Amino acid sequence: MAGQDPLVVFTPSGKRGRFPVGTPLLSAARALGVDVDSVCGGRGICGRCQVLVAEGEFAKHGVRSGADSVSPVSEPEQRYARRRGLAPGRRLSCSTRVERDVVVDVPPESQVHRQVVRKDADAREIALDPVVRLHYVEVREPDMHDPSGDLRRLYDALEREWELKGLSCDASLLAGLQSALRKGGWKVTVAVHGGSQVIALWPGFHDRAFGMAVDVGSTTVAAHLCDLESGELVAAAGIMNPQIRFGEDLMSRVSYAMMNPGGAAQMTEAIRGALTALAADLAKSAGVETGDILEMTLVGNPIMHHLVLGIDPVELGGAPFALAVDESLTIPAAQLGIGVNPNARVYVLPCIAGHVGADCAGVILAERPDRREELTLLVDVG
Repeated sequence: MAGQDPLVVFTPSGKRGRFPVGTPLLSAARALGVDVDSVCGGRGICGRCQVLVAEGEFAKHGVRSGADSVSPVSEPEQRYARRRGLAPGRRLSCSTRVERDVVVDVPPESQVHRQVVRKDADAREIALDPVVRLHYVEVREPDMHDPSGDLRRLYDALEREWELKGLSCDASLLAGLQSALRKGGWKVTVAVHGGSQVIALWPGFHDRAFGMAVDVGSTTVAAHLCDLESGELVAAAGIMNPQIRFGEDLMSRVSYAMMNPGGAAQMTEAIRGALTALAADLAKSAGVETGDILEMTLVGNPIMHHLVLGIDPVELGGAPFALAVDESLTIPAAQLGIGVNPNARVYVLPCIAGHVGADCAGVILAERPDRREELTLLVDVG
């Protein structure tokens, strides 16, 4: 309507209101009761009020938002960026003023009452049979009478000492194979996936191998780190799904992908970055290296499933809600850009139907209601 003040929408809270041009975003947030931290009284010193100005068309709100929706970067922001650094796209809400309709995302670290997402795993008896196993071997040294390569002699050692046959090796390991063998004095530890694929090796003895289980929800992402040798759960962590700035619910994110060229790729980049951050948090909590995370199992609803895999989810936004793939997938972590061991395998459970995801498949596999006599109802309250 002509003459109306600009509309300001804050996510993930969904609170909104109209404010005169020139209103600082922090003032708008406080007027609406939006949870934005600030210690310095809006002087651009503490940096706790950082926000992200969303880019694109937001059909749910009837808003087109972008950098031109707010004032240019101010001198206090430039000063803060020089002194302490300001991530690309971040603005100080105390120094950023409303110019046009705008959607503003308040990241968790800028909220006074930060959400701590913790989904504890139930302890239960599980038969331990990890798909990745570590094998320590002593490899025969080369000599002038045997022209076989180091990889061949490594295979021979694995067959001789562990009865592993028909092995293959990730090509990315070959560059470091010879240095690892020599550094370890021809004694190395090898990680073998599925009894057939060499995916990692270390000089000498190495006994750390971990798996990461992840549930990518539309609002939160929960992860657990498990010792593949002992089966012990060693760390758990959770974060808000950063895709929330593109839409609070699944259909909003599909709409964002439909209306903004490259929108699906933006959401894929955001969730993969979140998975990398979660892996780093888990590794730090457990006192291990991210390179020791050799396996990841991932579930999520169909739209989250597709976005993690880099698949545009627009077909899931309308009938007949066609999945791009309804089979399980095993993909090297490097291919997905997730910051664990680059040769770690990411196992993605299959989606069942257009709105019945891999998370449901995971629950069925874990609980096995098909093996019970009584009728069982599985409920996920997201």
